[in-house]
Formats: sequence, C-alpha cells, structure tokens
Amino acid sequence: MLNSELLLKMYQKMVLIRAFEEKVSELFAKGKIPGFAHLSLGQEAVPVGTCANLEEEDHITSTHRGHGDILAKGADPKYMFAELFGKSSGYCKGKGGSMHIADYSLGIIGANGIVGAGIPIATGSALAQQQLGTKNVTVCFFGDGAANEGSFHEAVNLASIWKLPVIYVCQNNQYAVSTPASYALSVQDVSSRGSAYNIPGVTVDGNDVIAVYEAVHEAVERARNGSGPSLVECKTYRWHGHFEGEEALGWIYRSKEEVEEWKKKDPIPRFENNLVNQGILSKTDIEKTKEQTKQLIEDAVKFAEEAPLPDPEEALVGLFPD
Repeated sequence: MLNSELLLKMYQKMVLIRAFEEKVSELFAKGKIPGFAHLSLGQEAVPVGTCANLEEEDHITSTHRGHGDILAKGADPKYMFAELFGKSSGYCKGKGGSMHIADYSLGIIGANGIVGAGIPIATGSALAQQQLGTKNVTVCFFGDGAANEGSFHEAVNLASIWKLPVIYVCQNNQYAVSTPASYALSVQDVSSRGSAYNIPGVTVDGNDVIAVYEAVHEAVERARNGSGPSLVECKTYRWHGHFEGEEALGWIYRSKEEVEEWKKKDPIPRFENNLVNQGILSKTDIEKTKEQTKQLIEDAVKFAEEAPLPDPEEALVGLFPD
C-alpha cells in the first residue's frame, strides 16, 4: 500500500499539471505564446502515476503533448513557461518551445514534435543504461497514433531481444489528431501488441492514478532486475483539441456529449475522493493545495514574462556539441 506522503505528492502534482495546462490555454488564447500548444487536460493521472515510480536518475522521453510528463518528472513551471514564451531563461533557452523541452539533470531527455520519434530514442537510452551497468530505467511516453508508426515496432523488437530496461507507456487518449483510435488501430488494445514481441502488455484505466502507478511499478521492477521491457497502455482522454485554437478551423470530429461524458471521469476529483475517504486529505487541504498551486503558476508566469529574449547572436549556441 502506498504511504500517505507519496499519495499527497501525487495529488499535488496532478493539481499542478491541471493548473499549468489551464494557464497555457488562457495565455495562448491571448496570443502570448508563439507557435503551437498541445494540452493534456484530463490525462494527468498517467504521467503522475508513472513518474511516481521513478528515481531522478531514470530517464523519460515525451511527445508534442508533453507538459504533464515533464512536470511529473520534476520540471520547474517557471522555466517551462519561459521556454513556451521563447525566453532565454527557458529550459532550452527559448529555442525549443512547447514541444521540445529537455533537462538532462532531471532525466528528461527530450519531448519530441515528431509522432513516434521518442520511441527509438528511449530504446537507445535504455541500451546505454544497460551497457553502463546501472539499475536505471527509461520510460517512453507515446500516444495511440505512434503505436501505428514503424518506429514503434522496430524499437520494441530490439528492446525485447536485448532485454532493455525500458517501459513503453502508451497514453491512449482516443484520437491521433482527428482520427479515432477505434478506426486506426488494428487491435482493440495497444497492449496486445506486446505479445508479438514477447514482452508483457497490460491495459489500465488511465484516469485512475493508482491503477497506473501499480501497472508501471511492476514494469519498472521488471526492468530494474534485468527482465527487459514492458508495454503499459493507459486509456484516457484529452479534453481539448489536438492543438489549442483548432476550433477556429471548424474541426468537428467528436461530439460535445462524448467530451462531457469523459469529463465525468475526471481523474483529479476521483483521486481527491479516494484520499478524503482514507482520511489522508480534507476539504480544507484541497482548497489550500489549489490556492498554493494557483499562486505558484502566477509566479512562474511573471518570471517568464520578465525574462529576456534570446540574443540573436546566440542563435547557434547549444545546437552543436562543443
């Protein structure tokens, strides 16, 4: 059974991710964030339940929808906002933007704007961990659309035959851009593809943070003891469109009723009720956590707004190894 301290940290992290994404949505609508923004509102249980199993030295790769993954691994919201604003104080000095945040010191070896591109990178990271003889693991976050890319099949096959310490976590939010997973996948569950590569595959309720934690915990233990990779599919839902502002293009590929039905499965109040029933969290604690998080986010935005833009003369700095 998980201890109270860890459960509270997981709850606080879910609230942080929700507040971060809501603020990004607000700022993007005001034209303060350049480029694109892909939000993970509604998916908070997956990165939090996953990263609660990891040590700082463990690695993750993420996707174009990676804010939640990166925050769950320990990123600081102020440097993330600075990156989204294109400021020099951002994680990638303002050159990466929303889709390419990385911080090697936290084991965040990169989000990625190309669908499926993080899967072979994670596999290579796990190979390095194995070759170095560490007990560290790499978690690869990817979506249901990436499960249909060739990179998925090639990387998982290699990870299996080399028994690499990697956990493939599919955040199945039901849509690849506007294509429903029910149409594009040849199987009902992405996890069933694990059998083709002789690795364990399991599907869990991605809106249940404890279910995610337990499934990933087993996979991490397996990877650390040298038994190789696992595939964990977390079925969840993104509340917003593929990218912020897509409504202006008139994209309609899902009904309001469908979205509202999934919002009833909101992972945060579900976890709150669980913790309240266990006596770990009170109504006062909930209000206090949300107020403190709101202030933390406002402070992070202020930091980012006041940060300097990159010097044009430094355009190539950091792009190549010294």
